[in-house]
Amino acid sequence: MAEEPQSTAEAPETTEMKVEEVVVEAAATATETETKVEEVVEKEEEMVAEEIASSVSFKEESNRVADLEDPEKKALEELKQLVQEALNKHEFTAPPPAADPAPAPPAESEEPAKAEAEAVAVTEEPAKAEAEVVAVTEEPVKAEAEAAAITEEPAKVEAEAVAVTEEPPKAEAAAVTEEPPKAEAEMAVEVPAAAAEEKPVEETPAEVVVVEAPAAAAEEKTVEAIEETVVSVAAPEAPAAAVVETPAAPSATEVEAPPPPPPEEVSIWGVPLLGDERSDVILLKFLRARDFKVKDALAMIKSAVRWRKEFGIEELLGDAVLEAAADADLEKAVFMHGVDREGHPVCYNTFGVFQDKEVYAKVFADEEKRQRFLRWRIRFLEKGIRELLDFNPGAVCTMVQVNDLKNSPGFFKREFVQVTDKAITILSDNYPEFIARQVVINVPWWYLAFNRMISPFLTQRSKSKFVYAGPSKSAETIFRYITPEQVPVQYGGLSKENDVDFSTADAVTDVTIKPGTKHTVEIPVSETGVLVWELRVLGWGITYSAEFVPTAEGEYSVIISKARKLVATDDPVLKNTYKVGDPGKIVITIDNTSSKKKKLLYRSKTKSVATKSI
Repeated sequence: MAEEPQSTAEAPETTEMKVEEVVVEAAATATETETKVEEVVEKEEEMVAEEIASSVSFKEESNRVADLEDPEKKALEELKQLVQEALNKHEFTAPPPAADPAPAPPAESEEPAKAEAEAVAVTEEPAKAEAEVVAVTEEPVKAEAEAAAITEEPAKVEAEAVAVTEEPPKAEAAAVTEEPPKAEAEMAVEVPAAAAEEKPVEETPAEVVVVEAPAAAAEEKTVEAIEETVVSVAAPEAPAAAVVETPAAPSATEVEAPPPPPPEEVSIWGVPLLGDERSDVILLKFLRARDFKVKDALAMIKSAVRWRKEFGIEELLGDAVLEAAADADLEKAVFMHGVDREGHPVCYNTFGVFQDKEVYAKVFADEEKRQRFLRWRIRFLEKGIRELLDFNPGAVCTMVQVNDLKNSPGFFKREFVQVTDKAITILSDNYPEFIARQVVINVPWWYLAFNRMISPFLTQRSKSKFVYAGPSKSAETIFRYITPEQVPVQYGGLSKENDVDFSTADAVTDVTIKPGTKHTVEIPVSETGVLVWELRVLGWGITYSAEFVPTAEGEYSVIISKARKLVATDDPVLKNTYKVGDPGKIVITIDNTSSKKKKLLYRSKTKSVATKSI
């Protein structure tokens, strides 16, 4: 019983020791894990760098027609023919509103021609006069029945003839004209009042059409009545002849067709689709975007022209509101700076600007703001194309894009993703073959691994245009395509705005310094003046010193800058000047005390000193 309390008392101490051991072990594990993560990141970046170096780099095709292969030349000529046909037919722009159709001619314009045909038929075929008279009436079957009734009732022939000549032409007159034909009918036949008041003939079925006269007297009266009927109806022949003399309305085939409208005049980026030496360069962009499939290229051109009109590109260029919207934040997010080693203008997209919540809300808070930013971005691109690119054969007509993913909102911001997707769709559909290369820098290591997984599913043409680099390889990767004097300071270069001492015309020398070694830079001077130099070491962690060593023996060296260690908080670009009075040289010493290699950039120039007049 006495030992139990003792064992109970020792238990907390044992537990505490075990907890401490677990904590120490966990800390060691965490440190080891962190070290392994760093090693994995470095290995991933090195592997990607090796892949980039070993991959087949994209070589931009020539935009000279003479350099094209025969199938490509044939496709270009075919596309030009299709474009010309589309311009002739006005297929690139929306068709103009349909004109109001010509008013239909009044009914009488058709009836005189009909009456003319009937009159001719009566004069040419007297035997068919009765049938024509019946055709003029509104009820042909009724007229036949009446003619049959005439033969059966000779006593009523005259009254029936009067009824036939008075009433049917009246109906016809109503169909042809309202009042004048009625007057003609009345002038043609004078109907006695007694005959007019007689009972009209009843309708006889259509089958009763055969006339059989029972007696000679009835037959004579019947023939006489028929002759009177024919004469009374045919009496208006004179007015009909007058109608014949009236010129008929010209038929559609006789009307002279108006001359076709002139072909459309369609331009893209200030270049006509046809008729300019730059036009072939524009058409080649659409052909290459569609693998030289002519009909697909034509459809893409039509779609792009319609989109430009709907989006209001021309109005966009002169939009003062969007011009004012280009504040400092947007100018930091997207800007043009310098050219690459082949002369392509370089556009920088710095997505980390939108990490700031206020800036993000100002640009992406609602649909109106997102649409305004998208229009501003398209306007920026359109101005860059027109001001910096040249569509003459053999000239530079594409640009390089550097996309910085450092602190990018990425997939975590829905609004940002929506605008990015819209922008990519617009660019791919309406700005074909404008990118010579896409350099993506400061890419997280997991993105590099993801890119390696999807790489097999991309075409060689697409893969060859994209270059990816992690944070530690970003500047080095940029320098592969853009010289340091053209690269902005924030991306590892020496180019600064409003620099009074250096410009992009002043070349930069780059040197790699191995770990644990010193490197000396000597700048000879042989003329009186002020020597200016600037340098930067990517990664810092080095010691810097500078002195002037005269050429003459016995002269003492002049210490310009004592040895000091440069750290990340220092200005990335170190600039010094020295007024030279005697020939000599400036000696700059860089001591790389770190365990990693360093990239040194430097340049210098001598500025003359104005002498004072005595």
